[in-house]
Amino acid sequence: MPRFEDGLFKSKPRTPAELVRQLRELLIYADRNTETRESKREGKMSQLNKLILEMRTVLYGDGESEPISEICAQLTKEFFKDDTFHLLIICLPRLGLGARQDATHVVANLQRQRVNSRWIASDYLERNIDLLDILVPGYEDGDIALSYGAILRDCIRHQVVAKHVLDSEHMKKFFDYIQIPNFDLASDAAATFKELLTRHKSTVAEFLSRNYDWFFQEYNSKLLESPNYITRRHAVKLLGNMLLDRSNSSVMVQYVSSLVNMRILMNLLRDSNKTIQFEAFHVFKLFAANQNKPPEIVSILITNRSKLLRFFGDFKFDKEDEQFEADKAQVVKEIATLESRDNLCEALKKYEIPC
Repeated sequence: MPRFEDGLFKSKPRTPAELVRQLRELLIYADRNTETRESKREGKMSQLNKLILEMRTVLYGDGESEPISEICAQLTKEFFKDDTFHLLIICLPRLGLGARQDATHVVANLQRQRVNSRWIASDYLERNIDLLDILVPGYEDGDIALSYGAILRDCIRHQVVAKHVLDSEHMKKFFDYIQIPNFDLASDAAATFKELLTRHKSTVAEFLSRNYDWFFQEYNSKLLESPNYITRRHAVKLLGNMLLDRSNSSVMVQYVSSLVNMRILMNLLRDSNKTIQFEAFHVFKLFAANQNKPPEIVSILITNRSKLLRFFGDFKFDKEDEQFEADKAQVVKEIATLESRDNLCEALKKYEIPC
């Protein structure tokens, strides 16, 4: 079995099992935090920092040599064998910034390791799903939020984790996390929110279908109608990504059949931010293209027809985009040729066709 050196003095080679065992012992020490002697505590924490850095080097290489796949596989099996991951998560706030970043990189790598064609991390998280009860609320602690957010996104790579978060009460918290005043934290929460709603197609489609009413009510009021333009911009772009995904076709049909939703998108078309206007157009075109528009939507489009046609006549994108121009031409055609239900019924009566 390949072995690797310990520290600068190269005194004792350590196997993956030894590395993880020593890491676990130091994490238990850090978690208890009962040491009264400052010098001893600092010494132990220094050992812990070096050990995490050594694990990072094993997994990523040292710049001169590449990581050894056999060693990485062994380290992955040992790491997820017991409660080491759980201990690392709860001790993360006690680590310094550098060690915290190293630990985050270690976790990211271990999440991606396949051992004998199995995702060891996924199996572990399925058995220890309560770890999400620590990671998601981490956004409420500014000191640890970015580290927990990065680890959470790596966990969401596994479908079992994404499904758990989507189906839990934690999901509702993201509508508040995205609006945290701190830009970095809000952006990180938005990145995690997007990952949850785009990575696992079938899981997302099932979630949106079952939770349509409360989800889009929150999405509209807190995100699309947010006073913060960055929140609006990210939200309308993500909305377009979700509705245009084939997996969500039934949800898309339901969304574009709502007059309330269309009014919100029409307001976003008038936003002072050009990027928001552009992203809003890609959602609004779905309302126009719907061949089964409810009468109330048809009525509003006809009432505002002249304003809409003038708007789209002046609506330009900064760079040439043939697809955008083609989509805009189709939207203009759909609006220009709309018939009110009353007019349509009158026309059908001439041919004795029931309306």
